[in-house]
Amino acid sequence: MNAELLSVGTELLLGNILNTDARYLANELAELGINVLHQSVIGDNEARLIEALQLAISRSDIIITSGGLGPTGDDITRETIAKALGKKLILDEPSLERIRESFSRMGRSMGKSNIKQAMLPEGCIILQNDWGTAPGCIVEQGKKIVVMLPGPPRELYPLFAKTVRPYLSKFSEGIIFSTSLREFGIPESTVQEILDDLMKGTSPTLSPYAKEGEVQLRVTAKAATEEQARKICHPVVDEVKRRLGNAIYGEDVENLQQAVVQALKKRNQKIALAESCTGGMTASRITEVSGSSEVFECGVVTYANRVKEALLGVRQETLETDGAVSEQTASQMAEGIRLKAAADYGVGITGIAGPGGGTAEKPVGLVYVSVSDGKDCYVRRLLLGHGNAEREFIRYLSSSNALDMARRMILGIPQMKSAVRVDPPRPQNPGSYFGK
Repeated sequence: MNAELLSVGTELLLGNILNTDARYLANELAELGINVLHQSVIGDNEARLIEALQLAISRSDIIITSGGLGPTGDDITRETIAKALGKKLILDEPSLERIRESFSRMGRSMGKSNIKQAMLPEGCIILQNDWGTAPGCIVEQGKKIVVMLPGPPRELYPLFAKTVRPYLSKFSEGIIFSTSLREFGIPESTVQEILDDLMKGTSPTLSPYAKEGEVQLRVTAKAATEEQARKICHPVVDEVKRRLGNAIYGEDVENLQQAVVQALKKRNQKIALAESCTGGMTASRITEVSGSSEVFECGVVTYANRVKEALLGVRQETLETDGAVSEQTASQMAEGIRLKAAADYGVGITGIAGPGGGTAEKPVGLVYVSVSDGKDCYVRRLLLGHGNAEREFIRYLSSSNALDMARRMILGIPQMKSAVRVDPPRPQNPGSYFGK
């Protein structure tokens, strides 16, 4: 069967909100073996929504809408689609009661406008929303199926998984299984060259998706069962891992920070961070991961030189002679925070993120990243970005490089060739701040 996605909301059309719903739904439908032929974004306009729905029905079997089920005047999906399908809206008392209970749990009174959320097309299959106030619904119109889902991802994702996916599974024409490998450190063009012959295959397929500083490689196969599809994928997955080696940081992991947290948890080890130009971005990324409290000791942001001295033990002569942005400072930051936090690993990041502050000797984008475990210490000199307007890109790539260096040290695998091993420095005031 063929499907089409209609994302409703002027805020999506204007780019004010990223349309993550469509990406999620397309992936879910692909796994069910249902082809997604078209995706459309429509503003909060009745005429244009009806036009888009009629076009979708003319060429697709399943139409899934997201958004526009709220209580305000510009939430028009439910009533517009009902009108287009020739269906009356009928008050569903159980849905209304659940909405009232939801407000009651929050200690708030339900407004009259929320009643419209319980007005659903006659004869529809009601999808109980346990994550928000707006129920979804499925309308079967002859051989066509229209699914209406709320827009907020925190509601749409679990609602689809619990109710819509089981419903649609009976229409699945085989199973499409995908697994993702993620690599960091090899440019996309080089990855393409290394894996070119594998990317030309048709069963399974291997597709690259460039991210910021890394590449996601998706291996996909279609078969009668998931087990058969997995078996088809395995040889290509193994070959990709063999060719890219230590650059592969995980299979079916979301990001570098998740890979680092998983590696630390497996070994019951701790990490601490000292950041300058990244401003705590690396700590923020690590603490996004569930369970990071088991492995993350602390993160400090040390912009001022006097704070680098006082808090991390960076030597005054190092700052005067080599400067805050230097191999020596980065390594002392890494070892200093490791000692202060009594952690297994310390990470130090210092650099010039721009747009100002660069010189001919130390341009914008110059960053030093270091990782230390007290026995070994490595430093990488990075020159990131292509101009003074890429501050956030420089900060993010600096953070990613720090996470990858930490991952490699935790796993005991070689650092990238550009990493220089130095003897772990002795900060000028070693010792833990935390009584360990």
